[in-house]
Amino acid sequence: MKRSNGPTPRPPYSLFPGAHPAENQFIELHKWMFDASWFTPIVGKLVLNTRAHFGFIGSYGGRGVGPFERFKMGGAGLGYGGGGSFLVGTDYIGLRGYDDPNAAYAIPSAQSGQSGGLAYNKYVVELRYPVSLNPAATVYLLSFAEAGNAVNSYQDYSPYNLYRSAGVGARIFMSAFGLLGFDYGHAFDAVRPAAGTTTRQDFNHFHFIIGQQIR
Repeated sequence: MKRSNGPTPRPPYSLFPGAHPAENQFIELHKWMFDASWFTPIVGKLVLNTRAHFGFIGSYGGRGVGPFERFKMGGAGLGYGGGGSFLVGTDYIGLRGYDDPNAAYAIPSAQSGQSGGLAYNKYVVELRYPVSLNPAATVYLLSFAEAGNAVNSYQDYSPYNLYRSAGVGARIFMSAFGLLGFDYGHAFDAVRPAAGTTTRQDFNHFHFIIGQQIR
């Protein structure tokens, strides 16, 4: 089981006597993230990896949450956000089989013009089989099923209202390049497209993965 880094809280200055809430309404927030991962041997070298992820952003004093530190879900989770997303600290959560953020058929809270979700959850089941355990070039094949969603409002949040997908892939670890991966994912659920979209949703996607991903 894995746990995120420890919290680094900062005082909610707008709640202090004499403070001016309007000056802090877009930069004050509290953010909670939970990540859990289990590895279970099945038979021989075949291993089952199950994961659960959850994130939530709230505000102080009942005010709305600004555009900072939000969640965008979809694709490989590598952060193809554009629009200065790195300046506002957006967290990118992968969801294989679906478009990357800002695409016409991205998860609604991650479409172009959206700041990102206030809450998300994601569940993953993955079967892994090592082809080579050579430290110089470790290779394993995988098949996966996962489901997740990120929503713009607390009222829309439900742990059961999820976008589902499944697929296959491979991971290669080389000391010179780190971890590289290739996944093919099939989406099971239709996505409401961005306004003005005339194309059809592509339910099949290839994804390129680079680096070790937690979510």
